[in-house]
Amino acid sequence: MSNSAPQSIEPSGIAPDRIEATIAAALAAREAAYAPYSGFPVGAALLSVDGRIIAGCNVENASYSLTQCAERTAVQRAIVERVDRWILLAIASRGGVSPCGACRQVLVEFTERLPIVLIDVAHPEQRRWLDLDALLPERFSNRALS
Repeated sequence: MSNSAPQSIEPSGIAPDRIEATIAAALAAREAAYAPYSGFPVGAALLSVDGRIIAGCNVENASYSLTQCAERTAVQRAIVERVDRWILLAIASRGGVSPCGACRQVLVEFTERLPIVLIDVAHPEQRRWLDLDALLPERFSNRALS
């Protein structure tokens, strides 16, 4: 079993202004987060293939298991908007953390390859690039059900 970190990949083919707009949307969504228990607000934004940006934030609950992560909020909002093809995910948090396992599984329901940019809100100019494919190896997907 490998302990190596996922490879850092910066996407090609996405206009820099679209990347910046997606990051800005994630940062703005973080400001709307409801995180009274953890004090750890997170914002996420998806860039669709047609250029739309759909954002989400984490929403905590006193019953912790009902807490909704920012990434899943963004995915659910995208589905409501009938947007299920994405080319970028931006996540803004303290420390620039990567998606939890549940969020990774939800994301691979729709795509196995997705560039992800992690933004540490204390240093937003420093970005870490990952790919969803590297974050969830040996995943369970809808292919297993066919």
